[in-house]
Amino acid sequence: MVSVKLQANSSQPVNLQGVMNFRDLGGIKTKDGRSIKKNILFRAADLTDMTTSDKAFIQKISMQTIFDYRTADEATKRPDPHLERVNYIRVSVNQETGKPAYNSLEEFMQSDTFDSFANDLLMELYKSIPVGNPSYHHLMSLLKDPERNLPLVQHCAGGRDRTGVGSMLILLTLDVEWQVIVEDFLFSNVLLDKYHSQIFEKLNGMVSEERAEKFKEQFLLQERYIDMSYQNIMQNYNSFEVFLEQEYGITAEDRKKIQDYCLK
Repeated sequence: MVSVKLQANSSQPVNLQGVMNFRDLGGIKTKDGRSIKKNILFRAADLTDMTTSDKAFIQKISMQTIFDYRTADEATKRPDPHLERVNYIRVSVNQETGKPAYNSLEEFMQSDTFDSFANDLLMELYKSIPVGNPSYHHLMSLLKDPERNLPLVQHCAGGRDRTGVGSMLILLTLDVEWQVIVEDFLFSNVLLDKYHSQIFEKLNGMVSEERAEKFKEQFLLQERYIDMSYQNIMQNYNSFEVFLEQEYGITAEDRKKIQDYCLK
């Protein structure tokens, strides 16, 4: 059971037993006063540990699409369940190198990547991934045909970084206020508090206190991360409308169709 203070205009946690950070974008209001319909757009961490009751929920709402942002290695180690009548699609946000991911947190701590968090690794990630990314191109192609592809759940490993950018793209398309998008992005810090704490506790005694604090500071989601994604879009396209049309082939007419289907 998720026990958190819900925000007035934010995605709503769904109480699945085996999935972290599972949220319904339904209820979020748009600039024109409409709101996103419930049970059509979801975001989540990986679905590997779904229970029987979790799967029953997915079937009850007639989920059409599971969209996975993870690499092949991640998905092999933590596979999603393949459910009846649900289309499973995996297109990695990150480049598929063919190399295995870190086998343990201990291995990660000894890598150069661990210390690079102190040098704004996540800032670089958020800047680089929203433009020219095949994964988000595929996601938006699904959104462009909502009758066929929704309800949809998008997810990565923790449902915060890659999924956070995907949610930003969807919410901007639906014309949600930017500050609402930011607050929903940061909501993952609340819903993943226990998960984050478990990671941070493992740092004790394994790395110096200084290295641990630098990692913690950069690892928790910050507004500047998602803002970097948005600013990169603006620098390349000047407006979100131009970005939608040139990057994804979503015209003003297509956008209205998406909004009319997803909003009430």
